[in-house]
Amino acid sequence: MKINKHVSNYMNLHEAGKIKVSKYVVMLFSYLKKYIFTRKDIYFDEDQHEKYIAFTEKNYFTLMPFQKFITAFVFLYYKDGDYPFFEQFFLYKARGAGKNGLISSLVHFLTSDLHGIPNYNVSIVANSEQQAMTSFNEIYSIINSSVHKKILKKLFHAKRSEIVSRTNGSTIKYHTSNAKTKDSLRDGCVIYDEVHEYADSAIVDVFSSGLGKVRNSREFFITTDGFFRGGYLDDLKERAIRVLKGESLEDPLFVFMATLDSEEDMKDSSNWQKANPMFHEPMSQYAKQLFRKVKTQFISLGNSKPSARIRFMTKRMNLPATDLETSVATWEEILATGFEEDGTTPRRMPNLKHKSCVGGLDFASVRDFVAVGLLFKDGDDYIWKSKSFVRKGFLDSVEIKAPILDWEKEGHLQIVDEPVINIKHVVNWFVEMREQYGLNTIVADTFRLDLVKAALEAEGFEIMYIRTKGIESLLAPRVETIFAERRVIFGNNPMMRWYTNNVKVVTDKHGNRSYEKKDEIRRKIDGFKAFIHALYRDDLIEQDEDFLLDAIDF
Repeated sequence: MKINKHVSNYMNLHEAGKIKVSKYVVMLFSYLKKYIFTRKDIYFDEDQHEKYIAFTEKNYFTLMPFQKFITAFVFLYYKDGDYPFFEQFFLYKARGAGKNGLISSLVHFLTSDLHGIPNYNVSIVANSEQQAMTSFNEIYSIINSSVHKKILKKLFHAKRSEIVSRTNGSTIKYHTSNAKTKDSLRDGCVIYDEVHEYADSAIVDVFSSGLGKVRNSREFFITTDGFFRGGYLDDLKERAIRVLKGESLEDPLFVFMATLDSEEDMKDSSNWQKANPMFHEPMSQYAKQLFRKVKTQFISLGNSKPSARIRFMTKRMNLPATDLETSVATWEEILATGFEEDGTTPRRMPNLKHKSCVGGLDFASVRDFVAVGLLFKDGDDYIWKSKSFVRKGFLDSVEIKAPILDWEKEGHLQIVDEPVINIKHVVNWFVEMREQYGLNTIVADTFRLDLVKAALEAEGFEIMYIRTKGIESLLAPRVETIFAERRVIFGNNPMMRWYTNNVKVVTDKHGNRSYEKKDEIRRKIDGFKAFIHALYRDDLIEQDEDFLLDAIDF
């Protein structure tokens, strides 16, 4: 196929050593060369792309090479039917990389006659009204205050609630992420802004359901990274990496992930362009000013609290960082409980059938979450199999920023509609697990244990009392070590990753450490607490010995 000149130019800049890009953009280049440029059934509509460039540079700003590179793929079509080859775009870049500005110009173009599709409605979606209005207000301002406003005002009617094309009926509207009220939309394009704030796919599911009724529908996911882990963004990043690796060739997702490759990259400011391609040389006046601001923030980190460094890494370098003084493990270490180093290949789960284990239980509150689990050992590795029970009334009254319903479908939890969580759920789960594994002992905190102790002992289990506050400081060095050495295996259990990431490590004046919640109401840690309880008595786990049933000849 004939390659768009702006695509070739950007890739050549990297190959010539004139710019630096992230490892994910390098993967993108490889993916394009191997799987896209070799095709004969697709083409770049260069005429339409040049019209977009001219429209943007006349009304908005001069496009940088990386922006021309990205937008070229918006106009990549199948020869048969002229449908977009990429229907979704994941644009993941550091703060200040011009995500909203680029989207503003693109949305404006797509709703114009230059795009050529009538009623090509666009919805811009974000968690807050202020964020949802960012691109909308920019387009509104351009129409009403541009040097070309007489022309644009003839073509568009810009109101505070919507912008309407006077010639083809296309509209631009902004929405907050209320997933219950948007089912009747007939969009041609949806922009999901700051995806790092989305707990799950609910809002995307609603807005994407309105697509397909208008020709050449597209979706754009634009975001800098954030501080919430285990939500929609992390799932999207996993999906994106599979695409870049060539493992999902049917997936119509275009991926541009700009981020530092490691924390070490931050020390050399010439690497910052990996996270923010605005810093590619030669820099624009805007980029020079932003670069000076970022450099000032970097220099001041030496006199700032650890939280300032975390924010700088996450927002300016687009590389989520963890304060290890207050967290159990880094997010990479937590991810390693379920995935290999590449972040997408599932970690091997050993065969646990009839293996010896010890049970863990956290029953701190019967009105919200209860967690149960089994701890196994395989060589030096710890394997944790768990489940949670969550009360519906609690979920209805408190907004938990996590994909709870998705986790229920995946079997990680059970939602119960009861005044309090009935102890029968806990007892029945352990009885069921005993039929499959070598389970005799269950470890739990003395707090509220009286509620379940008699019921579990009646089923023949041995219940061991502990005082959580007393054991956590003793276990803290071992917990830190086994996570750092990737010796904890949760399997592909996003709920356990969420629990673990919600833990705040608190150190008292004597140096004793304990595990508490980063947010008392919304960020639960019950599953992690149950894991800690079982870990305290890991000496009861008999390795390399199968449960007695394995030796019985039926």
